[in-house]
This record gives sequence, C-alpha cells and structure tokens, in this order.
Amino acid sequence: MQLILISGLSGSGKSIALNVLEDSAYYCVDNLPAQMLPATVAFLRDAGYTRIAISVDVRSAGQIEHLPSALVQLKEQAIDVRVLFLEAKTEALVKRFSETRRRHPLSSESRTITECIELEREMLEAINEFGHRIDTSDLRPNALRAWIKDMIGLDESCLTLLFQSFGFKHGIPLDADFVFDVRCLPNPFYDPLLRPLTGRDEAVAAFLEKDEMVERMYNDIRNFVESWLPAFIRDNRSYLTVALGCTGGQHRSVYFAERLSAYFRTNSHQILVRHRELPHA
Repeated sequence: MQLILISGLSGSGKSIALNVLEDSAYYCVDNLPAQMLPATVAFLRDAGYTRIAISVDVRSAGQIEHLPSALVQLKEQAIDVRVLFLEAKTEALVKRFSETRRRHPLSSESRTITECIELEREMLEAINEFGHRIDTSDLRPNALRAWIKDMIGLDESCLTLLFQSFGFKHGIPLDADFVFDVRCLPNPFYDPLLRPLTGRDEAVAAFLEKDEMVERMYNDIRNFVESWLPAFIRDNRSYLTVALGCTGGQHRSVYFAERLSAYFRTNSHQILVRHRELPHA
C-alpha cells in the first residue's frame, strides 16, 4: 500500500494537492484526526485500497501531536508512507485569507490572523521535517498541481535531488536545504537581446559561459553538492532541495539549476527541477 500524507499550514494549498491525488486515482480522506490514522489505514488496506491520500493538520486540534508516532507506526508495517508538507510565507497566507474571507481554524476573538498563522507554524514544527516540503508562497495553482504530479512518480527508496531557481527580490524559498547566491555573476538582463529570454535558452548560456567566474561558481556548487550528497543519503533523507538565486529568477539561477540537474541526472540520481519565477515551469 502507498500512503501520501498531506499536511501543512492552512491556506497553503492542501485542498489543491488532495484534488490532484484524487484525480490520479488515490482514495482521499480530508481532515482526519491524527490519532485515527493507523486504524483508518488498516481499514482501507483490508478493503483492498492500494493508493490512499490523507490530509491531517491543525483542524485535528489536540490530536496533531500524535501524528509523528502514527507515522513511525505505519512505516514499521512496511507501508510506503510519503509526507507532503505545504507551507507559505505569513504575508502570502494573510493575503489568501483576506481574499477568500475564510476563517482560520485557530481563529478566536483574542488572536489576529497573523498570530493564528504563527501559532499554527509552531504546532506543525515537529512534522515539517518528515517529508517533502513545498513553499507555495509564489506558486500558481497550476504549478503546484504539476509539482505534485512529479512527486507521485518518484521512487521513495531513493533520495530525490531537487534544484530550484528563484529570484531574491521575491524572497528565499522556505523549502530550501541549501541556498546559493549567483547574483555576483554577469547579468544577461542588461543585454536587450537577452532580456526576454531565460536561462534555458542557448544564447543566455553562451553569454554566461564566456565569463570564467561562471565556470568557477558552477564547479564550486557542483563539488559541494556532490561531496555532501552521500551523507544525506546515509541519513535516510527522501529529498534534498538546492536553491539557486539571482535577482529576478529568470536568467542566471535558471541556467545553474538546469546545468546542475543535467550533470547529476547523468550520475543516475533522481532529479527534479523547478523554476519558481518562470510562469510555465
């Protein structure tokens, strides 16, 4: 049996994730009390379901503290458990609640929406290291759907190395394990012919590769990741996210994410590439 557990902050996109999984033929359960997780999984397994997705979050109130032990219990039963933790920056969540006019699950007369979000973040702190984290702050719904579909097809017995480009002017992604700043390198943005292109285009790559600093930076990042990757594999990590940032997230960071992913893919690693600031990536 495969179980995908969805958790995370209210307003971060958990409903979108659950809908994607339902469309992918998973049997889905929303807002399950954490203490009921092992019994529910056992029932569904006995009923013949082999792929299920369950959402557990702070709507469980006092039950959420039981989730880590429930996950350990399920893994001991040889169930393929994958945890997807969605999060977002506080300002992005405040904006979403304001736009939808929905009530936060932890809201009360004595708490502001910001205080509710920060309290929820504290309550879920013990869970967000269990699996794959996705920062949805700047993600369009279609991009989130695509990222989740990519995740479904992964082999969880292997570490997934994820290279993510981003623009510093939009903030550092919350789900990054390592962040590399490539803003010190020549910027194709200042060439009028290259400005509308991205780091995926050959003309941008040719421009960057003229500068020896680009090659030095690439080699340094590649060597760092390659040197430490075995340690993360030994630590039984499922995901390692390497974020590469430039000013706008269009040229230099995209180039580095693409080039690094191509190198590590040829070394038989399980690779994902994400470009946060590109509209269709």
